[in-house]
Amino acid sequence: MTETSMTRAQRVDAATPDSRNRVVDFLRAAAITVVVLGHWTIVAVRADAGIQPHGVLDTAAWIHPLTWVFQVMPIFFLVGGYSNALSWRSARRKDIGYAEWLRTRLRRLGLPLIPLLLLWLIVCVVLLLTGMPGEAVQLASQMALIPTWFLAAYLLVIVVAPGCLVLWERFGWWSIVAGILLAGVVDVISIAANNPLLGYPNYLLVWASFHQFGFAWLDGRLAGWWRRVMLIIIGAVGLGLLVGLGPYPVSMISAATDEISNSSPTRVTMAFLGMLQAGAVLLLERPLERLLRRPRIWFVTVLVNQRIMTWFLWHLTAMVGLSSLLLAVGGFGLHLELLTAAWWATRPLWWLVLLALTGVLVLIFGRFEEPRPDGRPAPAVWRPVLAAVCVCAGLAVMAKSGMVGPNGINWVWPLLPVVGMVVFGIIRPPGTRDRNDEVSQQR
Repeated sequence: MTETSMTRAQRVDAATPDSRNRVVDFLRAAAITVVVLGHWTIVAVRADAGIQPHGVLDTAAWIHPLTWVFQVMPIFFLVGGYSNALSWRSARRKDIGYAEWLRTRLRRLGLPLIPLLLLWLIVCVVLLLTGMPGEAVQLASQMALIPTWFLAAYLLVIVVAPGCLVLWERFGWWSIVAGILLAGVVDVISIAANNPLLGYPNYLLVWASFHQFGFAWLDGRLAGWWRRVMLIIIGAVGLGLLVGLGPYPVSMISAATDEISNSSPTRVTMAFLGMLQAGAVLLLERPLERLLRRPRIWFVTVLVNQRIMTWFLWHLTAMVGLSSLLLAVGGFGLHLELLTAAWWATRPLWWLVLLALTGVLVLIFGRFEEPRPDGRPAPAVWRPVLAAVCVCAGLAVMAKSGMVGPNGINWVWPLLPVVGMVVFGIIRPPGTRDRNDEVSQQR
C-alpha cells in the first residue's frame, strides 16, 4: 500500500470512536463477500444449457454440507440486530419517534434499490421487443433479482425491530424461544399440507427471532466463551436433529434435488444454523478486534461497508450480463465440465472478471447509498409502514418469478416498491425544502 493510502487508512482509523464495535462492521463485510462469491460459484453457466440457478448444487450432493458454512444470511441478521438496537435506542434518547426512525432506515435501504428495478424494467422491455423468448427474459430478471428476497425479509424485520426490542428487554431469552417455537409450528403446518405458501410467515418469525441474538450480543448476554460454546452446541444439535430425523434437507441453499427448501420459504432450520454460526464467529470476537485495530484492514472494512448494499444488489446483474454475452458469442469459456479440475482452476479468473464488472456498477450506482439529509417533519406512522409493505411485496414476488410472466412484463411488481416509496414520502420529491434548507438560507 502506498504512503498516501496508508495515511488515509490511518486517518480513518483515528477517526473511528473507541466505542464502535469494529467486529460488527467486519462481519457484515465478510458475510457479503461470502454471499457474492457463493452466488458466482453455485450458479452454473454452460454453453449447452445456459444459466442454471443452482446448477452446482444440483450436480454434486457432496457440496450440500458446505452450505452450513457458506449460507451466511444469519450473520446479516445477527449484526442487523446489534445495529438496529443501537439505532433505535439512540432514537429514543433523542426523542425521535418510530415513524421518523423507520423512514430513515427505509431511505438507507430502499433508495439503492430504485436504479436496479428501473434498469431491469427497461432491459426486459427492450429484450422482449427484440424478440427474445419470454422464458429467457424471465430467467434473467429472476436471477438478477435473487438478492432482493433478503432485502424484503430484512425490511420486514426492521419494521418490527423496536417492538422486538421491547420484548427482549422485558422477557429476555424467552422472547427468542417463543418466536422459534412458533416458527416450528408454521413449518409443521406448511410441510404437512405440502404448501410452501403457508410457510411464508417464517420469513418474519424466523428472522425476527434470530435477529434478537444481536440484541443479546449488544447487551452482553452472550459474553464469555462458555455462552458462545453453548450456542454452538444448541445450534448444531438442533440442526442435526431437524436434518437427521426430520424432513429438512442438508443443503441450506435451495437445490432442485430437494423436495423441501430450507431457505424458500425460510424454515426453522435457519434459526439453528444461525445459532451455530453466531456462536462460532463470536468466539473469534477478541482476535478479530485486535486484527481490526490495524489501519489497513479496518480501512478495507470501512470501504466495503460504504457501498455494501450496491455490491449486494448488483453482483448478480454483473453475472447475468457477462453470462448472456458469452452465450451470445458461442459460449466462449463456458464449455468446461462442472466441478472438474479445469473448472475449479478457472474460478478465480471468473471471480476477478465479475468483481471488476460489479465494481463498475458500484462506481455508477453507489451514490444512491448516500441520500441527502432528510430534515422534514416526522411523518404519520402509517406512511413508512405502508411504504415498507409496498417494497416487501414487490421484492418478494420478483425474487420468486422475476419481472416477466406468460403475458409479458408484470408492471405492478417492479413499480410497486418505487411508487410506494414516492407516494408514502420515503423519497423526497425534487424541489421540496426542509428545516435544514431553511436554516441554511437564514444563515
